[in-house]
Amino acid sequence: MTTRPYVLLSAAMSADGYLDDTSDNRLLLSNAEDFDRVDEVRASCDAILIGATTMRRDNPRLLVNSEDRRAARVAAGKPAYPLKVTVTASGDLDADLKFWHHGGDKLVFTVDSALDEVKATLDGLADVVSTGPELDWGLVLDELARRGVGRLMVEGGGTIHTQLMAHDLADEVHLAVAPLLVGQADAPKFLGAADYPGGSTARMKLLEARAVGDVVLLRYAPKDRA
Repeated sequence: MTTRPYVLLSAAMSADGYLDDTSDNRLLLSNAEDFDRVDEVRASCDAILIGATTMRRDNPRLLVNSEDRRAARVAAGKPAYPLKVTVTASGDLDADLKFWHHGGDKLVFTVDSALDEVKATLDGLADVVSTGPELDWGLVLDELARRGVGRLMVEGGGTIHTQLMAHDLADEVHLAVAPLLVGQADAPKFLGAADYPGGSTARMKLLEARAVGDVVLLRYAPKDRA
């Protein structure tokens, strides 16, 4: 059996745990130095995944922005850009979003009931794979492994992070904590309520803590719990 990808969750959040506020404009939590760090991490990965809700809300291109890093990937025999991946159970996708029209190959995971709708909406912009009646993260990772993905970066949103953490599928977490407070109950958070492995007393291993400009990067190993 092919080894599943190493799964790295990456998020920038406020000091009170929010990924964004409730305004129509995206809340910029990172700084230029941290954006460059994220670009470096993207360049080290074989695929980058975001949820469809994050795609609709933020409309990201999800690229490796550094020309030097793209050149280094090509020199190493890799495509200039990592595979871009999204997941949707509802099938609510927009073919005009930037995600589909920048970078390299794209892949969508969906469910049987939305498969035809997604294929019709995208009309060849991405490969589309169903995981069955429900979204199955094990099958998602198995299919990515089959396609040669050894290292997967997951950039949200909170529902995706929560599901992967709850299923104990995250190997590493990168949190950039910004010196901001959101305090809005309806704003999206990094993690939601879930039955996490080990319960509330299981402490993840801290791999690194360092300042990146005015944010603090925290790296954890979720599977290494005490």
